[in-house]
Formats: sequence, structure tokens, C-alpha cells
Amino acid sequence: MVRIEQDSCYKAQRQAFRTFADTEIVPIAEQYDSEQVFPDALLKKMAAEGLLGATIPTEFGGRGWDQVIAGLMHEEIGRACSSARSLLTVHLSLVSETVLRWGTYQQKAQWLPLLATGQKIAAFCLTEPEAGSDAKSVAATYEKRDGKIILNGKKRWTTFGQLADVYLVFARNADKISAFLVDRHTAGVEVTPVQGMLGTRASMIAHVTFSNCEIPEDALLGKEGFGFISIVNTALDNGRFSVALGSLGILKSCLQHSMEHASRRRQFGTFLKDHQLIKLKVTDMIAEAKAAGMLCYNAAYLRKEKQTNALIQTSLAKYYAAAAANRAAKEAVQILGALGCSEQSAVQRCFRDAKIMEIIEGSAEMQQVLISDYGFTDLSAIMED
Repeated sequence: MVRIEQDSCYKAQRQAFRTFADTEIVPIAEQYDSEQVFPDALLKKMAAEGLLGATIPTEFGGRGWDQVIAGLMHEEIGRACSSARSLLTVHLSLVSETVLRWGTYQQKAQWLPLLATGQKIAAFCLTEPEAGSDAKSVAATYEKRDGKIILNGKKRWTTFGQLADVYLVFARNADKISAFLVDRHTAGVEVTPVQGMLGTRASMIAHVTFSNCEIPEDALLGKEGFGFISIVNTALDNGRFSVALGSLGILKSCLQHSMEHASRRRQFGTFLKDHQLIKLKVTDMIAEAKAAGMLCYNAAYLRKEKQTNALIQTSLAKYYAAAAANRAAKEAVQILGALGCSEQSAVQRCFRDAKIMEIIEGSAEMQQVLISDYGFTDLSAIMED
């Protein structure tokens, strides 16, 4: 496994991401979370910093960073704000990286420079009223007519759907599920903003409806019928990696706020940090932060090296880090007491955001299915790790 702290390049990158997050995101995160609108000025700063094209090759206007550096980015941005990290998840991980993997050269040349520089923002349209974890049940349809594709369907809970300029949309024709890149301004696209979410409240969620949308045949991403077999799985794997590292960021934020509060708050004549019960809670947070970090960066290293077991290791990292973030957020609220329940503290936002991590990009239950099936299939691989 890669040793982040022993690599000067990775240490420098982490510090750069941390400085950006602490300077540009932390001071305004509570405000825009409350307003449920992602600041355009922050989006532009993230684009100028190269974050929106982090893993996209320089040939297409990106930074060309490896998966370890990408992990550091998702962690540090996630530590500051899960809504900001969600922008990276959908725009970069779910869409841009998927176009990079499955797009034709023409599609890459058309879309990636615009996406990598933030000139266009992308969103991922998979979930429907009757299709969530069961992605094969998508009901949106497409048909070919006179050299065009006609798209119909309703997509739900589209993260940054309000803001997106282009959607990666999944639809079926009989038993074939395919993926399409659809411009927001196509006739028949209707975007309905959604507010009042529990967490990641500034992720500008929308319901997106496609009514007889006429798109060109070259909007097809990958081969026809490869939408579920290849493209959905690629995208969700990319997304899980981002969410895993973002969850690690939430966990570390909870730990940081808990330790800072316990070091200055006095009860019964002494600092909270000197009370044994507080020590126990903080100990568990530290241990889980270290364990989650090892899983996350092991997955990052395997992804960097394109190892075949990177997929299951990413699921393990996402499952554990999301659960650990929830446990840490619960304890952080307990340590901070009333302050932890107040919008004056980032801890209440972490508490709400952490729950979302167990649902998006493959629920905790879906990860349990994947991980247990892996264990029953290859127990020796687990026993020898």
C-alpha cells in the first residue's frame, strides 16, 4: 500500500488541497449549505485550481493526476464540505472519467476540454421513480427514428442537475440499456429543482424529465446495449471511490472538531479531554480514521496500478468509510452537546451529510452483497491479505 506521508509529492498535494479547502470552502460552507445553492464563485475557483479536470489527461485540458492524488483531493474537499465534494463526484468521477473510458476520440475531444475546465458542468441521470439500487430496471426509453435518437423518461434525485449543462442519461430499447450524452438545452428537457434534503444540501439536486428529446446518434456513449454492463458499472465504481474518500474527510472533520472542543471545554472542574468517556470516544474515532484511511488509499493505489482487485477494494473502502463517518458524526454531536446540534457548528452538517454517504453510489446494503459474495467466492484472498 502507498505510504502517503512518506512521499513528498503526495504530501505537497495534500497540503495544497487542504489550504484551498480551508481558505475557500470552510469559511462559507455553513452559509451556502443553509441557502441550498452552490456558489458560482466557488465553482469557478475549483475549476481554476484544476479540480474539475483532476484525473483528465492534459491532452484534453485536465491535470492528469493519478488516483492517489485524486483520493487526496476528494478527502480534503470532503473534509471541508460534502456538497463541494459531490460536485467532483458527479462531474468528474461519474461523468468525465466515464467519457474518458468509453467515449470515442471525437466525444472526448468535444466534451472533456469543456468539462475539465468547468466551461460545462455534467450530471449523472440513472435513478428513476422505480429504479435506484436496481439499476437494470430503468424505464426511460429511446428509439431510433430518421437518423436520430428519441429519448423519453423521468430521472430523479440528479445531483447538480439544476446546474448541469450536459447529462449522462441511461435509457432502454427493449432489453438493451444504453448511455447518451444529452445537452441540457435540447428541446424536451425539463429540470425541476429539489430542495429540503437531509444532507449535501447545496448539491442542487433536480428531477430531470426527457420528453421526446431528439438527440444525434453520435450522442451514444460506448456501444449500444453496453449502458448497464459496462458504463453504469464503470461510473458507479468511480463514484464509490470519491464517496469513500469524502467519507474519510467527514470522519476526520468530526475528529478534529471533537478534539478541539474537548481541549477547550471544561466540565466538572477539568477539560473534557481529561474525562475517560471522552477519551474512549476519541480513541474510537482515531482508530476508525486510520483504518478507513488504509482501506481508501489501498484502493487508490490499486486503481493507480490498474489492478484487477481494485473494484472490490473500492467497495470495501466505501462501505467501511461511510459507516465509520456515521459513527464518528454521532459521537461528535454527543461530545459537542447543544453546540453540535447548532448550525454554528460544522458537526451538525457532518452528521447530516454522513448519512447520505451510506446511500449514494451504491447503498450500504448493496456493498454488503458485493463484499460478501466476494468473500464466499474467494475466501483465500481475504485470509491471505
